[in-house]
Amino acid sequence: MIQTAKQFRSFNRTVQLLVINQFTINLGFYMLIPYLAAHLSGGLGLATWLVGLVLGVRNFAQQGMFLIGGTLADRLGYKPLIIAGCSLRTAGFALLGIVDSVPALLLASAATGFAGALFNPAVRAYLSHEAGDRRVEAFALFNIFYQSGILLGPLVGMALTGIAFQATCFTAAAVFAVLTALQIRALPQRKGYREEAGGRSVLADWRSVVANRSFVAFSVVMIGSYVLSFQVYLALPLEARRLAGDGLAGTAVVASLFAVSGLLAIAGQLRITAWCKRRWDPGVCLVVGLLVMGAAFLPPLLTAGLPTATTAEEIVLRAAPLVLSAALIGLAQVIVFPFEMDTIVTLAGNRLIATHYGLYNTVCGIGIMLGNLATGSVLDLARSTGLPALPWMVMSALGLLCAGGIAALQRTRRLTAPGLQPATG
Repeated sequence: MIQTAKQFRSFNRTVQLLVINQFTINLGFYMLIPYLAAHLSGGLGLATWLVGLVLGVRNFAQQGMFLIGGTLADRLGYKPLIIAGCSLRTAGFALLGIVDSVPALLLASAATGFAGALFNPAVRAYLSHEAGDRRVEAFALFNIFYQSGILLGPLVGMALTGIAFQATCFTAAAVFAVLTALQIRALPQRKGYREEAGGRSVLADWRSVVANRSFVAFSVVMIGSYVLSFQVYLALPLEARRLAGDGLAGTAVVASLFAVSGLLAIAGQLRITAWCKRRWDPGVCLVVGLLVMGAAFLPPLLTAGLPTATTAEEIVLRAAPLVLSAALIGLAQVIVFPFEMDTIVTLAGNRLIATHYGLYNTVCGIGIMLGNLATGSVLDLARSTGLPALPWMVMSALGLLCAGGIAALQRTRRLTAPGLQPATG
């Protein structure tokens, strides 16, 4: 914590405000979203398919609209998009606590999702602009605050939801309302790239970004990293429930999976990033992180064929490989994230940064959706064919494939300079 405080003070006031913003954004988001499905199904009595629809609309409004948000940030400036996103999420969360009709719930869900599409690319582009040559250190600090919000939010939400789900909604809305006011008062205005440069149309900017072959190749290769990272929320919890049961023991194991990766980032992010930066260039750091990501799915092979535990000792022994897997996934994310964010700016050539972040997030979001469908299919196939090790072997191989892809880009020097093609319009 002392090192984090020193690093925090070493940056200017704008960077400090941006990382605090991200903590607050995640605090408000994660105090509500984990409990939304239970409210929709249990509290409002919606059918399961309607619950999925409401949640899916939120995900699409965010993941599918990141490019729009990034483009607007480059054209209108970073601050207006951050304020607009926080304001919209304030309204969306408040509405979730009031309405009970499906159309209104869909509107509220879409609002909360689109809000993220507005401020996420803007925050990252703004941070990279303010940090300058210290982008890697800034994004390492950013990830500490990011993970802290993810850890604390569900705990606050649990306490509030124990009172009433409406209390959670209104508290989360109040968090974003205060955050909006803080942005208006304290966040300096910074022009986006297109606002400074003027001239070309939106379509010409998009063609320019898509024509950046190095950036597109990097985005496609990194999809696998996001698919694997998401398994902390999909494959690992399912396996934990299978091994430890659906009761309190299973819940405790799942909670430990979430906690270990977040705590690792909070405790070790700065030291690990500094250690990697001293030894390797960003491309090698990415390769190392992805190799660790692939290795993270080997420990579950130890218990893949075992039945559900019946004693406390068996639960501990069978949960240990899963906790180790979650820890390695967390370590991989800690290694990769700062250098990943820095590489995007490098490949963007310091132009249209928010648009590049927006497209990158959209590509990875679509990849996560398709990857989760594939993961579910492989898990079902493993059960039906009696091959319990299959999912873990496939995921480990995916990590190695991603590492190989980044190594190939590194070898051909496609991670150190933008591969831009001229565009007109």
